[in-house]
Amino acid sequence: MKDSYEIAVVHGDGIGPEVCGAAIEVLDATLGTGILRFIEYPAGAEHFLATGESLPEKTAQACRAADAILHGAAGLPGAVHPDGTEAGVDFSLKLRFGLDLYANIRPIRLYDGVESALVGIPAGGIDYVIVRENSEGLYAARGAGSVLRGDVAVDTLVQTRKGIERIVRKAFELARLSDGAPADGVRRVTCCDKANVLRSYAFFRAVFDEVAKDYPEIEAEHVIVDAMTMYLVQRPGHFNIIVTENMFGDILSDLAAATIGGLGMAPSAEVGADNGLFQPSHGSAPDIAGRGIANPYGMVLSAAAMLDWLGRKHDDKRLLDAGGRIRRVTEGALSAGCLTTDLKGSATTREVTDFLCQALASKEPITA
Repeated sequence: MKDSYEIAVVHGDGIGPEVCGAAIEVLDATLGTGILRFIEYPAGAEHFLATGESLPEKTAQACRAADAILHGAAGLPGAVHPDGTEAGVDFSLKLRFGLDLYANIRPIRLYDGVESALVGIPAGGIDYVIVRENSEGLYAARGAGSVLRGDVAVDTLVQTRKGIERIVRKAFELARLSDGAPADGVRRVTCCDKANVLRSYAFFRAVFDEVAKDYPEIEAEHVIVDAMTMYLVQRPGHFNIIVTENMFGDILSDLAAATIGGLGMAPSAEVGADNGLFQPSHGSAPDIAGRGIANPYGMVLSAAAMLDWLGRKHDDKRLLDAGGRIRRVTEGALSAGCLTTDLKGSATTREVTDFLCQALASKEPITA
């Protein structure tokens, strides 16, 4: 356990500063000041437009040295490199590869008080985790692909035994700690791939099967990615832990978020052996930036995940208890009807933040 922890904060673009600021307030309300030391650094699309640089070296080095990284959101219209790719996403992508943040962990849970896009799904009826390989796959080709004569474009999908084995093992370890799938209570890991068509995914499946033998108490299964998009709508309660390649995980997690109230309810933890980056799954939403209506719940839950990760890493019960309390208070706030406009409510970002902070400070049960 450490006396204090340095958190590198990159607010980012659009609604990033609003939701990131809300999460910091919630963290301070939970732990008080002093345990977490927040230091702000620039990066993202707005910084790119002002300086021509999306991720300053000073920021990259500070993120590497920090105990954890908290990020709001990135990207703005028109902030693109000469090849047409977005400059804002450089922050996350470069850190993923540079710090080897190989596991992107995205919990998908339907909370009481939040309406699902799927008819007839009760609170708790959707509760699974998408474990996305975060350092290989198709996204490893970013910046390395080729465009020939303006006629042919090539990006390469990369899968390695080491990369697959460690992400699959992470998925099985999470399953061991879980309560199982909502529909039947079975602890299971689902390998999502395209093994019927592409050798790279057949390789992913083969390594998955090898690792699964080390976890005989966990049910292992395979689902082809196109079928998975159907099953996440038809029978989401079947799933416990889903493990998949980088791009597939990116796509599936957005679809999954739509079933639990939208991307504003989707936290994310990107972790490796030494570093962790915590940010919501949503984008910068520049169309609502500055209006005070951004949903901070995904960011707040990402901050709770940061406390979990730091607490386990440093055997710090203070952080583990604080992460659990933030989740309980968040659950209570949603159940009490403290909903932003994207959740069909009327609460502002400020009102949600105040609601959470007051409940955390009072240590009393939440009421409407």
